Amino acid sequence: MRTAFAYTSARILMFGCSVLLLYVAGARGILLLGLGLVISALASYILLNKQRQIIAAKLNGRLSRVGSKASEFRERLEEGTSAEDADEAEDADEGDGAEAIGVTGDTTDAEEPVLGRPQS
Repeated sequence: MRTAFAYTSARILMFGCSVLLLYVAGARGILLLGLGLVISALASYILLNKQRQIIAAKLNGRLSRVGSKASEFRERLEEGTSAEDADEAEDADEGDGAEAIGVTGDTTDAEEPVLGRPQS
């Protein structure tokens, strides 16, 4: 956290210095801000490389820890799903309860009266 704060503070300071120098040189308005951004970005890329690498290493460490936790969670979910599938397969092997009581999925219009049609 300190490294990120120091890096951000250094970037802001570089921007302020570049704007001040450009103002003294005669730049005004949007030109002043645009050139200040470009110059401070180039300067920070060169001068703050070490701090940027430290921040990147810390972020990669955090992401790897989060990634490992996510993969562990995914594995546990897959284990639970496979256990559930195994239980359903065992239930299907014992026989389907709907077939045992004579329920089928086939129905025809003749079994139920249709509104608006006379029954025969």
